[in-house]
Formats: sequence, C-alpha cells, structure tokens
Amino acid sequence: MKNTMFSNRFEAGRELAEDLKSYQTDKPIILALPRGGVPIGYEVAKILKASLYVFVVRKVGTPWNPELGIGAVASGVQILDHESLSILGIEASELEEIIEREQREVKRRQKLYGQDEDFPSLKGKTVILVDDGIATGVTTRAAIQAIKHLKPSKLVLAVPVGPLETVNGLSKLVDDLICLETPVDFYAVSAFYLSFPQVSDEEVIRLLKKAKEERKNDVAGS
Repeated sequence: MKNTMFSNRFEAGRELAEDLKSYQTDKPIILALPRGGVPIGYEVAKILKASLYVFVVRKVGTPWNPELGIGAVASGVQILDHESLSILGIEASELEEIIEREQREVKRRQKLYGQDEDFPSLKGKTVILVDDGIATGVTTRAAIQAIKHLKPSKLVLAVPVGPLETVNGLSKLVDDLICLETPVDFYAVSAFYLSFPQVSDEEVIRLLKKAKEERKNDVAGS
C-alpha cells in the first residue's frame, strides 16, 4: 500500500491504468460508475486503447428508507434480495412503484449521457469496472451483480482507493480486483485526493465524447 494522495481523478486513473495494462490484449470494455468514476475511466480507456461507457446503477430501497438496499436496477437488469423482501413484508405494489421509478432514472441518465442506444453487449467480453473509490461498497456491489447478469467472460474491479475490509469482501465477487490504496483507517474517498470537485453531467458527456473520438482514431490508425 502506498502512503500518497492523488492529485486528482485523472492522475489516479493514469496510475490505475498502469496496473491494468496486462488486460489490454483482451480488448476490454471499460465501464465507469457515474459521475466520479468517469474521469478515472477516461484515463484507463485512453491508455488501454479501450472503449469507455458509463454503467448507471440505481439502488432499490424500502418505501420507508431509500438507503436500505433491497436490490438494484441497471441497464436491462433487475436484482432483488428476495429473502429481505420476505422478512420486511413489502407490498408488491409498493415494490413495483419503487422499481419503476429507479428504472426511469436509469433510462434518463443513459439517455442524458447519449448511451441509451449505444451500450454494447458484454457477453463473453472482458469488462473493467472503475470508480474513483469505494466507501461502503453498496453501489459497487450492486453494479457487480448487475454486470454479472450480462454474462461477461471476465469482470475486473479497479479503483484507486477503498477500505481494506470492503475491498477484501468485494474481491470475492470479481475475477480480479485492483485497488491502489487500501487503508485500514478509512474516512472518505475524498480524503485521498488533493482536488476532488463534484463531476458534472456536462463533464461526463464531454469525456465520453472525447473518449469515443480518440477510440475511433486508434482504430483508424491501427
């Protein structure tokens, strides 16, 4: 484990890409969790000469506590914890309403980012899921579960920083996990960055467009 801070997300992405170079020959698909993961994914995709997409995942919470996750929805995927549903006794109509709302939000964001019709098939592909860091791991876990339903041949999780215990737990769910910083004393992802501004939707769109143009140039020049 290093004992340094990252200047910003772009530097962290470049450092992460160095540890992912062995996957370049797999022609991986880079999936970034928006919005903070997109600058990371941009640098990884650029260095690995890979395609970059966002992967929008929304947690399904209970009617009385949206933060209490009982499932997740993502692009074409719905996952529910049926044991929790049974214990909590949530009405089917209530659950359906929550799922529909979150699915609409997934579609809205995918459309906003210009990827509602552009998202690739992940079946049989090597997928690298990236974010700017892991805190509780709830969103990351939901994303992993959702991506697995899309049947990639290999799923790699790559982040600059995350708490040791959480990282160890997530490592059991993927084929490979790369995390540059795994501090035992973890407070917040932002604590490991000198500059950690909020990433706007406009910045996400700009980086996705730039990555797509650069990828076209790579293909044309190869």
